Amino acid sequence: MSRQGAFRRSAAFLLFALFTATAAAQESNVITVPPPADTEKPTPYDERLARLSEIIGAVHYLRNLCKVDGEPEWRQQLQSLLDAETKTEPKRRARLTASYNRGYRSFASVYTSCTPAAVRAEQNYRNEGATLATEITARFGN
Repeated sequence: MSRQGAFRRSAAFLLFALFTATAAAQESNVITVPPPADTEKPTPYDERLARLSEIIGAVHYLRNLCKVDGEPEWRQQLQSLLDAETKTEPKRRARLTASYNRGYRSFASVYTSCTPAAVRAEQNYRNEGATLATEITARFGN
């Protein structure tokens, strides 16, 4: 499967998840970074993909905070996207992983319980992520 095909499939799930998901976060949901290597093939959508990764981290934390059952699929789908996009590019993977962790940790440091403000923040981030995933797929997908 091509990089764009894998990205489209992952982006489609993320878009769907951004519209439908919710979750009680634990620090174990943070993605670990593999050691960086020298090979890298940046794409024209890397900046957008980094923002999407950050949004997914934030949404993952907030939805898990407000939903008792949790939603591990947020982290799992980002992991699938990273595997498809950065399989042989550890530096890109590390940057996207850092973006996810930044989004996750930024809300973990502010919200310790589900509040109306946390719910609004999650909705705003989910909407931004859905728009971003649509734009990336429309502009750079096959």
